[in-house]
Amino acid sequence: MNYDSHQRAAEFHEMAAHAHRAAAVHHGKQDHFTGNEHSRQAMEHANKAHQATLEAFAQSAELAKSHPK
Repeated sequence: MNYDSHQRAAEFHEMAAHAHRAAAVHHGKQDHFTGNEHSRQAMEHANKAHQATLEAFAQSAELAKSHPK
């Protein structure tokens, strides 16, 4: 389960990066409407990635606490 939460966070980070790249391409072509939509999607993915990262970190911390040193 811990690996899954880290994998989920990584996937959201990749989706955000992809949307940022797509936005840059569209802005470079003066297609600002589509670029703005990709930017909005990038922010949504980045927010989900941040939340997933926090959850993965919390799960990792709990797992570390449960294992004796």
